[in-house]
Amino acid sequence: MAEWRADACEGVTQLVGDQASAWDLAGVLPTETLRALGKQGLLCAEVPVEYGGIGADSSDNGAFTAHVGSLCSSLRSVMTSQGMAAWTIRRLGDARQRQEYLPRLTGGELAAVAFSERDAGSDVTAMATEIRADGDTVVVDGRKAWTTVARYADSIVVFGRYGDAGAAVVVPADAPGVTIRPVPNPSGCRAAGHADVSLDAVRLPASAVLGGGGQQLQLLVTTALAYGRISVAWGCVGILRACLSAAGSHARTRRQFGRPLAEHQLVARHLAELMAAEQAATRVCEHASRCWDAGSPEMVIATVLAKYVGSTEAARGAAAAVQVLASAGAQDGHVVARAYRDAKLMELIEGSTEICQLILAQHAVAQSR
Repeated sequence: MAEWRADACEGVTQLVGDQASAWDLAGVLPTETLRALGKQGLLCAEVPVEYGGIGADSSDNGAFTAHVGSLCSSLRSVMTSQGMAAWTIRRLGDARQRQEYLPRLTGGELAAVAFSERDAGSDVTAMATEIRADGDTVVVDGRKAWTTVARYADSIVVFGRYGDAGAAVVVPADAPGVTIRPVPNPSGCRAAGHADVSLDAVRLPASAVLGGGGQQLQLLVTTALAYGRISVAWGCVGILRACLSAAGSHARTRRQFGRPLAEHQLVARHLAELMAAEQAATRVCEHASRCWDAGSPEMVIATVLAKYVGSTEAARGAAAAVQVLASAGAQDGHVVARAYRDAKLMELIEGSTEICQLILAQHAVAQSR
């Protein structure tokens, strides 16, 4: 294990303590906690050292993400958003933009990434947000929905149409024309700062457009989503580990009909399936991270597979954990009740289960030729 990861896991465990349930119930994370983690480079650990980051590889950062996910999925969601913003800037930005923006993300500033719109979730072709060149400035108009971390963000990486192509632009959250409205009572990752973002004639310097714009919109979104998918997948490993720990502990100590629950075969089946789910999700995530670190051409399909397996297994596993704990796990604030809600949301974001299935099916057909 990398030295930074061991120290980071211990530090985050102490930082979160027993507060995750309270954060979830209140629907908010302490901003000072997020900024403190950001200043340590832990919200986007893969950013190179030259920009103030840790320079972690995907495998180590993934294992760290799983640990955070086992403690608090809302906090892990912030890591996913920050990492996605940093990855997008690294991949799409020029040298000057990387030097300008990345040290901010490793210095305590928080970032959101805005894809989805009310009529354009997975369907990128329906995206209506417009980024329009106007001399040495650009003007941004649009409505983004369910933007994670937007409630806390200092900046938002906004994707939109740019003439006949696409672009991603870094928008200060306090720029004139930007309105951020928190999503009321989200069912999962309640404290992750989900918000709708309105952009009304937001004028920015042209230098805020990453790489100058003009790229294929689908390719731009896919670039950012690749990081988001592998981060979510590792977070799902964390959800499964939290559920396995809680369900196993309860089944060992709770007695029914004169013996521990774990000795009842139907309960034991839930525990066995939970363990298998955690192991399966871990292995596909490890494979995806190895592909990521090696720059393998299989990286894209491996991240989709990891996200698909991780999220579906987490949703099923969390439901099984609630079943094992029964009323004890059905109360809001309990770790498995929180996991049940959070895991379901993981089947929807960064490409729904159905979108992942379509991508995997297309790959299977292509491979059969």
